[in-house]
Amino acid sequence: MARRAGRGAPAAPLGQRQGVDPVRVRLPDPADGDSDADGAAGRAAWTTIGGYLLERYGAAVGRERIEAMLAAGRFVTADGPVGALTPYAPGAWVWFHRDFPPEPAVPFPVEVLHRDERIVVADKPHFLATTPRGRHVTETALARLRRELDLPLLSPAHRLDRLTAGVVLFVVRPEDRGAYQTLFRDRLVRKEYEAVAAYDPAVALPATVRSRIVKERGQMAAREVPGPYNAESVVELLARRGGLGRYLLRPLTGRTHQLRLHMQALGLPLLNDPIYPEVWAEAAAEEGADPYARPLQLLARTLEFTDPLTGRELRFASARRLSAWPPDADEPGGERGRLTADG
Repeated sequence: MARRAGRGAPAAPLGQRQGVDPVRVRLPDPADGDSDADGAAGRAAWTTIGGYLLERYGAAVGRERIEAMLAAGRFVTADGPVGALTPYAPGAWVWFHRDFPPEPAVPFPVEVLHRDERIVVADKPHFLATTPRGRHVTETALARLRRELDLPLLSPAHRLDRLTAGVVLFVVRPEDRGAYQTLFRDRLVRKEYEAVAAYDPAVALPATVRSRIVKERGQMAAREVPGPYNAESVVELLARRGGLGRYLLRPLTGRTHQLRLHMQALGLPLLNDPIYPEVWAEAAAEEGADPYARPLQLLARTLEFTDPLTGRELRFASARRLSAWPPDADEPGGERGRLTADG
């Protein structure tokens, strides 16, 4: 319901629910050049906060729902609950908790590889979103870890797709988050992924794949378009068994669905990918189908970086295995999650 605010908000007067923060909305201030979602700065002279909320969100969720939330005092400013007639205050902040629709519990745990006073490193399962978004809110790695570890201020330093398993870095203290996010922004984190896809002896590997990727809001799939490249990946073959290959993927950039698109570009789409090369019907929509039967064969295997606050060299590895590539009897066990520190 809410647009993203471009300015820092004060502390929320509402606490978390089930590990999920309240939604926040900044009321447009035409004097500052603010626009509503339709880009019409100052086109309406709202007299009440309720009037703005009804105009802005009524069509999306229903006027009756907004009116009921106003009547129940579920919209709150720093001065208290908002009523239907609360005067409009340009530039003020409003918070509320969204309704949480029932979510099926993802039946796999989030394993903690490392925890200290600054960071939590988790080993995320397939099918669990990293952060609340869309229809996945309480059943997310962030919400679970906040609840299970009693860390309400925990925040992600980066994200993995819902269907991708593996290592994710979270930050314990808000004041430290920027330092760790900057590592990812400035490409100072060394990431390795493991994947299973078809084996094709005609594909020369190792290979570096570069392309320009765009992901449009509301579209399920990203796509490659002409123009200067903004995505770069290195692909190596680790092993093969019959018609399948096990691949090491090193993304040098971080575009949405980058590895999945680049493997498809090589003619090696990932096993069980529900989007590339074509979108599947939701397995859950098939009567009696197991929605967790076909995990995407992509695993964020390792993260390596220099801790920006301590200067220590850190390396974390997932303990998970891709189900399409079970270990041979003579193959040593998978690399366990671990921390390596120097200095």
